[in-house]
Amino acid sequence: MKQTLFIILLILSCKVSIACQCPLSTLDQKELQKYEIIFKGKIKSIKLDKEKSEAIFIVSELYKGMLADDFKIIFNDADVCKLELRVGDEWIIYTNYFQVDNAKLDFCSRSRKYIKNIKEDFFAETTGITYDEELRYLQENLGLHKLMKNNPNVVENRNIIPNNNQFIIVLICSMLGLIAFYWLFNKLFK
Repeated sequence: MKQTLFIILLILSCKVSIACQCPLSTLDQKELQKYEIIFKGKIKSIKLDKEKSEAIFIVSELYKGMLADDFKIIFNDADVCKLELRVGDEWIIYTNYFQVDNAKLDFCSRSRKYIKNIKEDFFAETTGITYDEELRYLQENLGLHKLMKNNPNVVENRNIIPNNNQFIIVLICSMLGLIAFYWLFNKLFK
């Protein structure tokens, strides 16, 4: 009985321990084609909301995609496998668009944080390429792209509900338009 319980606990602990592993990938053109957006930036602010958490990045170098200076990344903070994002951290972000003006961060993307001490950089140890070498590769193979001055896709104020005065004015104009249409229709088709 003890052996069976021990084996079950061992199997369950093994499943939990390997749950956050991602397949290793090499940095090449094929890998870069998987992503619509690649940039280097610092985290300006973070808003935690479980599955709909947001991080605003100040983009310093854009390698792929069309972004403004500030770009919103959506991530799942409730997930066991998540990247630890903190305000002020510098990252290389590899991601794909989620909506028109933001992207979703995936744990298994190549996204990586800048770590000053190279000996503590786990990503460099597993992939064999340092943060600086990866930046050089991106600059040489993708080049630097210009950031957009103003993001034309901002959707902040498109669905504002009118106040009472605006509603009455629109209602009166609509009614006058219907009356004019009815009058013209009856006058022309009698």
